[in-house]
Amino acid sequence: MFIDEAKIFVRAGDGGRGCVSFRREKFVPKGGPDGGDGGKGGDIILQADRNLGTLLDFRYRRRYTAERGEHGRGSDQRGRDGSDCVIRVPLGTVVRSTGSGAVLVDLVVPEQRFIAAHGGRGGRGNTHFKSPTKQAPRYAQPGESGETRWLSLELKLLADVGLMGLPNAGKSTLLARISAARPKIAPYPFTTLVPQLGIVRLRDERSCIVADIPGIIEGAHDGKGLGHQFLRHIERTRLLVHLVDMTSCGEDDPLLSFDTVNRELLAYAACLVEKPQVVVATKMDVPSAKHAWERFQPAVAALGLRVVAISAVTGEGIGTLLDEIDRALVPARSVIQSNPSRERTL
Repeated sequence: MFIDEAKIFVRAGDGGRGCVSFRREKFVPKGGPDGGDGGKGGDIILQADRNLGTLLDFRYRRRYTAERGEHGRGSDQRGRDGSDCVIRVPLGTVVRSTGSGAVLVDLVVPEQRFIAAHGGRGGRGNTHFKSPTKQAPRYAQPGESGETRWLSLELKLLADVGLMGLPNAGKSTLLARISAARPKIAPYPFTTLVPQLGIVRLRDERSCIVADIPGIIEGAHDGKGLGHQFLRHIERTRLLVHLVDMTSCGEDDPLLSFDTVNRELLAYAACLVEKPQVVVATKMDVPSAKHAWERFQPAVAALGLRVVAISAVTGEGIGTLLDEIDRALVPARSVIQSNPSRERTL
């Protein structure tokens, strides 16, 4: 089951209280204070894990508590610090404060850590309060309380290429053709309800991760048809592959479909329409698609976009499409190599 949203409550550990104690040994009848400090409470830490792909675990457990610090003891013995609570989350998880909605951290680097709640400091023992005028203090500090907060977790997939288009445009069929992924395929809209990932082999031993995004419909930017849940998964992609069904009824339908999806991208986030885009005319094995292609290709090419005609069923044009994907990803690879820290500053 693919879960890409979750809400959790975290409580860091309280600090241990300081100790009130006095040195009592033979031949030292009036020893001074020797109360130790309390230990620090454990932190709540979120850590990115590349081996996780969903927030499913947080559906069954929503509260996380770190260990409290031990209390101080006599003979200047400091209490042990509480153990941290490390919560592993998928790579690409955005952490927000549920109160303000502000983004606290974007975990996009493997093993990246974020302290979501700090443990309380331990209280000081009575030895700290000794003074020339008060040589036998009978009080110590209590430990501080650990931080508590509600967090909202939102998973945005990390993929090189995002397959997008209206429902039933052939995205899942294409993913199954070019990778080992086996998404559900059926001749009706919204067969795909959750994103699917596949690894695609390119030339010269290169590869890329391709995400099959569920169909985007008109009004998706307002959340219609689970639009927000689908659109956010293409925010991190470096290349968009826009699939358009050439078998839609009416001569202008493919162009209308193309315009509809691009309008939704613009309305949701203007940065999405600035991403490199390869337009793919699908289902070219159907005889009626030829006439639609003759009208569609010149109109889209006039916009300066690359257009490829394919049939995922017969394999027609698949090699050309993979070459276009490889060519389009080259600039993105050079940017990453010249600035290795780019992903850390997203």
